[in-house]
Amino acid sequence: MKKAITVQEAVDLIPDGASVMFGGFLGVGSPERLFDALAARGAKRLTVIGNDTARPGVGVGKLIDAGCVARVIASHIGTNPTTQQKMISGEIEVELVPQGTLAERIRAGGSGLGGVLTPTGVGTTVAEGKRVLEIEGVEYLLELPIHAEFALLHAHEADYFGNLTYRLTAANFNPVMAFAADCVIVESDHIVPVGVIPPDAVRTPGVLVDHLVARAC
Repeated sequence: MKKAITVQEAVDLIPDGASVMFGGFLGVGSPERLFDALAARGAKRLTVIGNDTARPGVGVGKLIDAGCVARVIASHIGTNPTTQQKMISGEIEVELVPQGTLAERIRAGGSGLGGVLTPTGVGTTVAEGKRVLEIEGVEYLLELPIHAEFALLHAHEADYFGNLTYRLTAANFNPVMAFAADCVIVESDHIVPVGVIPPDAVRTPGVLVDHLVARAC
């Protein structure tokens, strides 16, 4: 059984300079309360890893706005002009990764694989500095695994074993990130008694979850 901790206790676990995966798709499925608390604390030099940087004032965009982020690894930043401006000015380093490749690199990081072979990006700027392997006449890029110190996830339901369910697009990155971080912290819409979530509805098993964040009063 896991005891739910406060938002402040959760963000106190995350030091400045940490690497942080975050679930969500344009803010949907992102842990908004954790982002609020990190921004309020004035976290510094974070490396954030996720599908996108949402929009100003939304999702991880709050950390971008607050100057908490030094590096972004994402599939796009097109919906957040603040990220774009800070990249151009050199305030933030941005690594753009094709969306499917990003998901597979995170999966590889959680599965202990040495990398992923993909034809995506061959012959483009994506391939710069990367190994290209030819297999049966087809060229592939070797994309290295992505692992993080922390994963900040948002679930629809959690029980006190840490079993999680998700809704809609929140299921895109949250489940795979639970495998690929040293410490997994979960913010959930509902925390329910053990047994309420049917076993076949569990998308992330509790063994992967380190901390549940208590619901707001």
